[in-house]
Amino acid sequence: MTSAALAGHPFGTVITEETLKQTFAPLQQWEDKYRQLILLGKQLPALSDDLKAQAKEIAGCENRVWLGVSVSGEKLHFFGDSEGRIVRGLLAVLLTAVEGKSAAELLAHSPLALFDELGLRAQLSASRGQGLIALSDAVLDAARQAQA
Repeated sequence: MTSAALAGHPFGTVITEETLKQTFAPLQQWEDKYRQLILLGKQLPALSDDLKAQAKEIAGCENRVWLGVSVSGEKLHFFGDSEGRIVRGLLAVLLTAVEGKSAAELLAHSPLALFDELGLRAQLSASRGQGLIALSDAVLDAARQAQA
């Protein structure tokens, strides 16, 4: 299966860090950011059972979450899914931050920096925050494995 088929989402390509910053900048209330996360999550294609089997189920998340990666040259392509609407939105933001980057790029900058820039991390429940850290750790683990 090609990396494009695995990624199959607009995050990091059509929807960029800059477009997310522009979208979230005017949103001052957490409820508005929450709604925007749900809308982003709706743009994340559901993974087939076959892709879920290829992906890693991330422990420590409030909802079931799968994150998979394929490597094409020096670039890592991520795909994922979750059963929770908010978690799907958080996953969409994470995919925007990490999709198509090299292992060196991923290891040089925290995958969570975009969440801080968007004002999302401070408002998360403790369990969602821990799940987000687990997702970030999975991205960094994939980058380290790709470098090895």
